[in-house]
Amino acid sequence: MRDLGVGFRYLMRGQRWVATHGKQFGFGLIPGLITLVLYAAALVALALWGTDLVTWATPFADDWSSPWRGLFRGFLTAVLFALALLLSVITFTAATLVIGQPFYESLSEKVDRDVSPDGTAPESGLPLWRELLISTRDSLRIVARAVVWGVLLFALGFIPFVGQTVVPVIGFFVTGFFLTEELTAVALQRRNIVVRDRLTMLRSRRMLVWGFGTPLALAFLVPFVAVFLMPGAVAGATLMARDLLGEETREENEESEADDNSVSR
Repeated sequence: MRDLGVGFRYLMRGQRWVATHGKQFGFGLIPGLITLVLYAAALVALALWGTDLVTWATPFADDWSSPWRGLFRGFLTAVLFALALLLSVITFTAATLVIGQPFYESLSEKVDRDVSPDGTAPESGLPLWRELLISTRDSLRIVARAVVWGVLLFALGFIPFVGQTVVPVIGFFVTGFFLTEELTAVALQRRNIVVRDRLTMLRSRRMLVWGFGTPLALAFLVPFVAVFLMPGAVAGATLMARDLLGEETREENEESEADDNSVSR
């Protein structure tokens, strides 16, 4: 249970880091704003033409008597829009990270340099186009897993009582896990750690992952919040990645030296 609190502290430390590095925070906002505009446009289009899409997809209901035809198609339209909202929450981070790969790569590297005892940061040694290709491929794999979970949880949501109580809670933990995977991928990919090994690493510290990702998933439900939290989330995920790999930080060294000095006295 201790890891839950540790994960949340990494999330807060990341937000504090970007708050004290205004230039990095401003850079980190750009990909989120671009993604937000694209997602908002898609959802508005679905709201405007969703009914027409459902009507086109259900020609067998054309001969149904009123009010059953309207109720049936209205229900399908609502389900379609709700599913689109769920998938937008799940995929927003992946899309933002793909669009903002150069921005977040730079931010994550600066966090590494800032907290590293020797002031260095791991580098993949790969050209930018290769990093973008790997990032896009890995994001699609994670999104595919997330979509399967999203559809499954959405279907379970129709179970009376359980669907309105237990399933939403599970959904936030699942979303939090995938959010954390996507965010830590920025730092871990730079260390040439493949997606399969990343998932194994995160599963071994589920409490840590949930402590970081679940509050973030809840916050992302509030419009525009995701855009402003993304830079800090990338910074916090970089700090957490160092923890997962057992890498030392300047802060830990200072605390260790302080402890040694107190013992010698």
